[in-house]
Amino acid sequence: MSNFDLPIRGMTCASCAGRVERALRGVAQVSDASVNLASERARVQAPTEQLSALVAAVEKAGYEVPGQTVDLAISGMTCASCVGRVERALNKQPGVLSTSVNLATERARLQVLPGTDSQALLKAVDAAGYSASTLETTTDTGANAERQLRGERWRLALALLLAAPLVLPMLLTPFGVHLMLPAWAQFMLATPVQFILGARFYHAAWHALRSGAGNMDQLVALGTSAGYGLSLYQWAITPAGQMPHLYFEASAVIIALILLGKYLESRAKRQTTGAIRTLQALRPDEATRLQGGVEQRVAASALSIGDRIVVRPGERFAVDGKVLEGHSHADEALISGESMPQAKAPGDRVTAGAINGEGRLLIETTALGAETVLARIIRLVEDAQAAKAPIQKLVDRVSQVFVPAVLLIALLTLFAWLALGSGIEQALLNAVAVLVIACPCALGLATPTAIMAGTGVAARHGILIKDAEALEVAHGVTVVAFDKTGTLTSGTPRIAHLHSVGSDDHESLRLAGALQQGSEHPLAKAVLLGCQEAGLALAPVSASQALAGRGIAGDVDGRQLQLGNRRLLEESGAAEPTELAESAQRWEAEGRTLSWLIEQADTPRVLALFAFGDTLKDGAGEAIATLKTRHIDCHLISGDNPGSAGAVARQLGIDSVHAQVLPADKARIVGELKANGVVAMVGDGINDAPALAAAHVGIAMGGGTDVAMQAAGITLMRGDPRLVPAALDIARRTYAKIRQNLFWAFIYNLVGIPLAAFGLLDPMLAGAAMALSSVSVVSNALLLKTWRPHLAGR
Repeated sequence: MSNFDLPIRGMTCASCAGRVERALRGVAQVSDASVNLASERARVQAPTEQLSALVAAVEKAGYEVPGQTVDLAISGMTCASCVGRVERALNKQPGVLSTSVNLATERARLQVLPGTDSQALLKAVDAAGYSASTLETTTDTGANAERQLRGERWRLALALLLAAPLVLPMLLTPFGVHLMLPAWAQFMLATPVQFILGARFYHAAWHALRSGAGNMDQLVALGTSAGYGLSLYQWAITPAGQMPHLYFEASAVIIALILLGKYLESRAKRQTTGAIRTLQALRPDEATRLQGGVEQRVAASALSIGDRIVVRPGERFAVDGKVLEGHSHADEALISGESMPQAKAPGDRVTAGAINGEGRLLIETTALGAETVLARIIRLVEDAQAAKAPIQKLVDRVSQVFVPAVLLIALLTLFAWLALGSGIEQALLNAVAVLVIACPCALGLATPTAIMAGTGVAARHGILIKDAEALEVAHGVTVVAFDKTGTLTSGTPRIAHLHSVGSDDHESLRLAGALQQGSEHPLAKAVLLGCQEAGLALAPVSASQALAGRGIAGDVDGRQLQLGNRRLLEESGAAEPTELAESAQRWEAEGRTLSWLIEQADTPRVLALFAFGDTLKDGAGEAIATLKTRHIDCHLISGDNPGSAGAVARQLGIDSVHAQVLPADKARIVGELKANGVVAMVGDGINDAPALAAAHVGIAMGGGTDVAMQAAGITLMRGDPRLVPAALDIARRTYAKIRQNLFWAFIYNLVGIPLAAFGLLDPMLAGAAMALSSVSVVSNALLLKTWRPHLAGR
């Protein structure tokens, strides 16, 4: 029995405390439970393994048990069985809510209760036969990995050098060349390989045996020891002067091949973490701070919010900030995936890690360290790569029984061959082949390497996948629901239509622009932007006057002009021209905002009609067309009026429109769509968060709110709608790699074990096949690094 001190969030009164206490007492094997409302804690006496059930009971009652994340670096794991053993050892520790161990990254991520002793966790891993350290004490992981790889390279070179003289005579014998080494020479070459270079297998096998579990190292140690021992036996019983039938070369070559496979596997795994290392390398260590008119070079860690930073051409931004002075361009390709440098002027935001272009900029610091966009991206990618996909649960269940099953098959092979009349030599060799071919390394690497490669390449193109579950769900999406404003449209009004009476459109636009000079109204900005795009020079305006609730008036080129809504038109005394009536009616039905340009003369008259509306984002049509070619149904869910929403849907080819929808109703509609398939919801605002959370997978658009990004499983770093089909594509390809890897991992064993058991597979070939299985699985995952999103014009 353990005494748990659980923090409880959400209790507001005595009845809440009572509800929590009843929920805890309802869990099996709980001998006592008491809840203190003032301290917001519960004291529970129950077996250690019931902690997850206690937490689940509290959550079911409507409250929360807050946990904290602990990351550990684990060394010594070699296969899927090792992963399972480390997880079981950690899950038995008091205070551990859940554990996820990743073989490819050699990391363990734990959710624990506050105050959980981290030293106890490290000791538990050590007792299971592995080494662990907290990531805070693991200082230079890149350098450590490089040193480890260099050590593996030297051990491999030495093993190959010692094994070559043993296997070379066998290769030359078919050509009539007989150079068999004497028994003592074979013994001298094989022994260092077996017990010095192969010591890692004995060490790991012993720890696994001591903890009552099985792993790949036991299979290798048993198999090679059997071949080595059989050679010693044959040498001992062979009369002097005769050449004994030895198998030293088989044991030595098997170890050398496995070391080769481990080295190649380590190199490939290092490539799968390349995305993280690339992002981390973007953070500069120093920055130039401007203080009291003096520029000073300081460490990035010494900066504070509000500091003014000078960024020269070619330098990386050390912080997130706002431009105060200067004009330049910023290369944000590795952060947002945006291939073209982005113009930066006073008032614009800049992101840490981006490269400043041609101009000197003075920026004000708005975010530092862990709060920068770059740091948040790195955390999201790390979280996704550390997470375990739901399909991995199948692998975990298989790996728990895999090694004991293989040992049983090897024993059955040994006794079956003996029962059939074969000598101990042949029976033992076949059993050894079974042990060597049946390595669960590939099984443990199949899923995490694909996830690491997929999430890494996605991040480089501006697609952040929050966790492995989102990736696994996204591959099967059949329905995509889009928010309208800010997702498919720009979210800012533009001139959608212009109809002039008695003059050309450029003249009408010039007069309207002159009237709107200096105004901050969104429609005024739309007019001025239209003038800028048309290259029009604006005349000065005089007697400018804002007409509250109606529009604006002023004198331009000696003409008295007004620009405003229908109420202003009615007050002006100008008659609506017949040729504008039909256009006005049609544009109003589309949900457009209308403004009339009026000249006040002896007879007031209308010069032009402007229709303002939200414009489609570049690539929106292409995104919808791509999804439809993949037979994915598209829906538009918007709070706008039916006319505006319908107009956007018609332009994009979306058949199903849900207009004037409240935020809570968005989630309801998504729930209804889930009955028709796997639903992805795409949005950017706070009002989209409930729908993003309700969907099978939420996709938040870049530039949206933090609330939307928290609710979503996938975040797009820039507001390009074409990234939606791209995100679903990389999810589909990654999941395909997972399935391919699992297929090959299983097929190696399904084919290899029977071949070995029936005597059709030499132990050395079995060793080569085992090494090849791990390398092929990792190499197949690395093919994802060649993926590129199909974006027109990029």
